[in-house]
Amino acid sequence: MDPMQVSARGDYAVRAALTLAAAYPGTVSAQALAEAQNLPYKFLEAILADLRRGGLVRSQRGAEGGYRLTSPPAEITVGDVLRTVEGPLAGVRGSRPEEIEYDGAAEHLRDVWIAVRAAVRNVVDEISLEDVVRGRLPAHVRRLVAVPDAWLPR
Repeated sequence: MDPMQVSARGDYAVRAALTLAAAYPGTVSAQALAEAQNLPYKFLEAILADLRRGGLVRSQRGAEGGYRLTSPPAEITVGDVLRTVEGPLAGVRGSRPEEIEYDGAAEHLRDVWIAVRAAVRNVVDEISLEDVVRGRLPAHVRRLVAVPDAWLPR
């Protein structure tokens, strides 16, 4: 079981947002975004529409047209992008953890699911697009990545 699974949609959205962050405040065409990250163009168009509806990117027509971030990359987190295209970060059977109640031996399991969500937030909401583009991950994230077990597929 993976408590947090990033879909292709989420991964592509973050990669596109990072490409826009690197070009900020300039614009990048959808075709250039697709090519820069080797993303399927039609799928990317749908993702960009979600990011636009979510207020993270704006589109501009014309010769200088394309997409750009609506805010500086330091003000947009990886979590912002993921939530915009995927919804809540950690759910349990399609529900938010705080909405679930358990009985008996599992009575305190909701607290575990809340902690899982908090741990995910502690990473994705603390890393801006600018941090990733510049390779400046927060110290607590660098410590997590440095733990040898973090790299094991279990």
